[in-house]
Amino acid sequence: MRLEVRRPIGATVRDLAVADAGPADLVGPLAEHGVLVLPDQTADDAEFLAFLRRFGALAFTAGETPVPDFPDLNVISNVISNVGRTTPPRSSFHVDTSYVAAPPAYTALRAVAIPDVGGATQFTNQYRAYETLPDGWRARLAGRTIRHVVTGVAPQDAGSETEAEHPVFRRHPVSGRIALYLSTPARCVAVSGMSEGEARETVEFLFAHSTREDNVLQHAWAPGDVVIWDNAAVLHRADHSGVVGDRVMHRGMVAGSVPVPA
Repeated sequence: MRLEVRRPIGATVRDLAVADAGPADLVGPLAEHGVLVLPDQTADDAEFLAFLRRFGALAFTAGETPVPDFPDLNVISNVISNVGRTTPPRSSFHVDTSYVAAPPAYTALRAVAIPDVGGATQFTNQYRAYETLPDGWRARLAGRTIRHVVTGVAPQDAGSETEAEHPVFRRHPVSGRIALYLSTPARCVAVSGMSEGEARETVEFLFAHSTREDNVLQHAWAPGDVVIWDNAAVLHRADHSGVVGDRVMHRGMVAGSVPVPA
């Protein structure tokens, strides 16, 4: 296994097959680099699922479209009929399923169909977002929480979680580093101790700061790619602009723990 570090976040993992990979290989690098790209894989859904289960129990977002015969995986696609949509997909930077008390630790995608043009996935470095906050912001936000709420998918039963409070500054459970923890502004509806207007302005500032161009890695997909990322260290989005051809991914998520404040 060889790591080729990317900037401003991520690393490419060479000489490691998904069939052989597990936490001993990847948990440390995930905590440090946030995103790992494993190119030239031949894994099918069964092998992809086995890979994810080595990291722990799996999570599934209620309302997503499961992969046929693999209900722990879901389909990510710009092909409307694949996922039961009526409109083309759009994506804003976000962290997966942050509206539950214990959000997923890891998310992974397996490339199934690559478009002829476009369709990259973009990632932000949330460690760097915290470390580069302008003077005064860390003191102003210390100890505060953001209320995250569900958007875009419908909970499947009355017991489904739809909102959770999480620290603005999250200490990573493996690296011990501090990351700025938020999601797309539509899901971040309140900041503790702030008025509605102040909270909205704060979230919008933090989101714009996190997603500055110099803080974003753009991963252009290739056939055989498997990408896994650490939801405690990055935001991500699919770039659907200018896509030509079918973009189909199969996604799996590993269950996580309650975020710990810095």
